[in-house]
Amino acid sequence: MLKKNLIYIFLSLLFLLYSCTSSDAPVKTKITTSKTRLSFETIKGIKYQEVKRRFSNGLSFDSLGFQQEPSWIIQFVSNDSIRAYSPQKKAMQGFHLHYDHGDVYNFAKEWFRIKSISKDSVVMQRLFVSKKEIAKDIRSDVNLTYYAQDYIKNTLKTTAAKLQRPTAKDTTFIRGLSDQANRNPTTRDSVFAGRQPVRFIPKNKMISVEKLSSVDVLNGKTEAFDYLYPSYRMVIQKAYKDFGYTFTVLVDKKGKLYLGTFSGEIPEYHEVRKKVLEGIISVYLQNLLTIKPGTTLGIPHASEVTVTVKGIK
Repeated sequence: MLKKNLIYIFLSLLFLLYSCTSSDAPVKTKITTSKTRLSFETIKGIKYQEVKRRFSNGLSFDSLGFQQEPSWIIQFVSNDSIRAYSPQKKAMQGFHLHYDHGDVYNFAKEWFRIKSISKDSVVMQRLFVSKKEIAKDIRSDVNLTYYAQDYIKNTLKTTAAKLQRPTAKDTTFIRGLSDQANRNPTTRDSVFAGRQPVRFIPKNKMISVEKLSSVDVLNGKTEAFDYLYPSYRMVIQKAYKDFGYTFTVLVDKKGKLYLGTFSGEIPEYHEVRKKVLEGIISVYLQNLLTIKPGTTLGIPHASEVTVTVKGIK
C-alpha cells in the first residue's frame, strides 16, 4: 500500500512540474522514424528563424574553435517545397524539399533529420551524408532550433539576434581553450582557430598583406574552411634577395610569431630552411607588421595561420 502511495505522489509531482512549465516554451510534436512521410500542412506559410545551432552537449563551439552559428530562415510552402533565406541574394529562395526516408529530408544541398515541429518551433538535426550513409560522428551532431518569427516577437517579446547570442556555457568553454592555448602558444595541438582571425597590418609600404580565400563549394570548401585555416599572402619589397615560401606561423595572444610547419625542402636541409624561415619571421614580419592576435568571444588566444611570403630584391 505504501509503495502504491509513493508512486501516486511521484506521478502527481511529475504532473505538477509539467503543468508549471513556462508558457513561453513552444509545444513540440516529437517526430519518430517511420515509413510515413511527414505533413507540413499545419505549419505551411509560417516563417521560422534559426535561434540556436548547437552540438548535443549544448555548446556552439567544438575543440577546434569552430562555432556553429544560427543563420537560417525557412518557410514550408508545401509537403515538397520550402523557402530559405539566401544571404547572397538577400531574399527568400525556393528549394525542392526532397523526402528520403523516415524523418530525413534534403534541401539547399543539405541533409536534415526533422526532430520536432509545431506552429511555434521546428527542430532539425543537420546530417553529414556520404555514399548514401549518414555519418555517426560529430559531423552529424548538430541541432538547429527555429522559432516562428511571430512567436519570437509576440510571445517571447525579444529578437532573434538576442536569442542567437553565445551562452555562458560557451564563454566558459572558450576561456578554458584559451587558457590552454596561451599556456602553450608554440604547441600546435594546444592552439585553436580564432573566430576573429589574426590581423596583419602593414606599418609601411615595404610590405603588403592580402587575406586569401579558398572557398570552393564544388569541392566541399565552404567559408568554414577559411575560418578554421586562415591564409595570407605577403609581399616584401627591398628584400635581401628574391624568395618565395609558404609555411605556418603560431601567433600568441600578444602578437608574437613562432614558426609552425613547412614542407618542400630536401630532408637533409631541414635545419637550414628552418633558420631561413625563422629569420624572415623575426627580421621582416615581426618588425614590418602590427599583429593583432586571433580572438574568440572577445578573448585573445594563440592560433595558427598559413602565410605565403614573397620577397622582391
